[in-house]
This record gives sequence, C-alpha cells and structure tokens, in this order.
Amino acid sequence: MSEQYFVTLDKIVENHSLEVVYVPKPATEIKIDTNEVNRPGIVLTGYVDYFDPKRIQILGWTELGFLENMSNAKRSEALGFWLGLHPAAAVVTRGLEIPEYFTKACEAYQVPLLRTKEETSPFLAALIGYLNRELAPRITRHGVLVEVYGEGVLIVGESGCGKSETAIELIKRGHRLIADDAVEIRRVSDNVIQGSSPSNIRHFIELRGIGVINARRIFGMGAVKLYDKIDMVIQLEDWDPTKAYDRLGLENEFTKILGVKVPVITVPITPGRNLAVIVETAAMNNRQKKMGYNGAKELMHNLGIYDIEPNETEIDIWMQD
Repeated sequence: MSEQYFVTLDKIVENHSLEVVYVPKPATEIKIDTNEVNRPGIVLTGYVDYFDPKRIQILGWTELGFLENMSNAKRSEALGFWLGLHPAAAVVTRGLEIPEYFTKACEAYQVPLLRTKEETSPFLAALIGYLNRELAPRITRHGVLVEVYGEGVLIVGESGCGKSETAIELIKRGHRLIADDAVEIRRVSDNVIQGSSPSNIRHFIELRGIGVINARRIFGMGAVKLYDKIDMVIQLEDWDPTKAYDRLGLENEFTKILGVKVPVITVPITPGRNLAVIVETAAMNNRQKKMGYNGAKELMHNLGIYDIEPNETEIDIWMQD
C-alpha cells in the first residue's frame, strides 16, 4: 500500500498568505490529504451525494451571492446541509466581506474559515498546484539535480564518481543547483516528475578534500533553485573497455521513475573528460530531440541511409522503488 501524504493547514495559510478568520483548533493539527478542491454551489441546494469532506471549499461572488438571495430559513438549511458534512476548510476569495451568519455557521460546525485577496480562478490554480506538489507520491534517491539550459538534469552514479564536482563546474558556468546527494523526487502529474532537496541539506554540496560548502552563500542566489522538473537522467560510470557505448544516439534509452518514462544516457568517465561540457551538450541535445530534431538521424540521411529509425529501449539503473 502506498504511503499517504498530508499537508497541515498552517503551511497552506503561510504559502498563500491567507487570513485566518476562524479555526476550531491550531492549524498545525488540521491535516489536508487530498489535492482536490471544491466549489460548493450544488451542495448548497441540498444535493450532497458524492461530496468529499476532505476537500478545501472555495467560495467567491457566486456562492456568497447565492446565499445572500436566500431567505433566513433557507440559508440556515443550506449551510446546515453543507457545513454539517464537516468539510476540511472554507476559503472566501477576492477579499470579500464575510457575512456574520456565515462566520457563526462555521463556528457552530467547527469548520476552519479563511480568506484570500486573490481572485477565485487564479487562487484555485495556485492551490491545486501547491497541493499536487506537496501530496505527490515521492522517493528519495542518491544523485545530483541541476538545471542546465532550462532542462532538469539528474546526474547519478556510484559514490565518488564526480557528481558534485560536475555540479560545481556547472554552477560556475551559470547553471543552477537544485539538490546534491539526496534528491527528493515527486510525481506531480501522470507524466511529470519534479526533484527538490530535503530542507535540512538544501543548497549544501559535499566536496571530497574540501568538505561541505553552501552553494547559495558562495555563488549567490542565482546559483540555486528550490525545485525543477526532471527532463533527463545522466548515468556516470567508470570506463569499461569491454562495453560498447552508444556513439550515434539513434537508440533512445529510458528509465522509469515513479512510473514516468525519462530519457537516460550513460556517460563513461575517463581522465581528462570535461563532464560539465558533456552535461551541457546532453541537455541541449535532449531539448532538440523534444522539439523534433535528431542530429544522428540527419547524419544517416546525409549518408544515404533512409530507413534507420531510432529504437526505444528501457534500461534499469538505480531507480527501483
């Protein structure tokens, strides 16, 4: 059974700068464990089938206007239908004035009441995006995650193979560090995974012979980033003279991370190879492939070999759950 994640209400309040109108208990004790949100229009009419009380409820002009146009008796009944199901929280958008009867109803049913100055649709999008990220399935794996030319590149390999040194060189060349040593990977949608660093080691890099450094302090805020999508994986390994390494790039190799297919290339390590330049080139080449251009295919075409199509193969590296 997969692990169930949650985010406490106080973190949502802090992240979205919400005004706390009423909470029945400390917000640190209120857990939200679904990324779904709801606008309770139809529930206010009395239809409560399929209602999920775990969802945060969003109210704008439409919902408050609907309540205002009801008689006192009908309004009390509608709020009872809805709040009696004990939804996780209610958020009023646009900074709208909250009627006293609404606040008292939330207090009576002990439903947290919050307010935001944002408009309804932008707030909905921001909240769903935040919940998708915070509640996403995740794994933590050994590696280095950097942003290179807008591509999230996850560098993996055995301890001591030069991942952190490569990251330092990339930072000096104007790219950004997301995570070193431990990369927390989350599946934020069916085909997108994001990587970040655990908060207690964020921005730190370990360099053998030097020790632990803070990349943000040394190279500045422009050298780091909190999280980024993972567009490709680069596997570093010691050169094996008996192994046939790909020299054309016609075959597309992939690995699966949390069920999402990600391009992967294997780079052999030998003395004198500039790994930072290789990573930069791999990132640019991966972006070109996503945009429909494959240099190896063009070369084959120029050589008169028209029937070669890139094959897709899936390889297993270290990503097993």
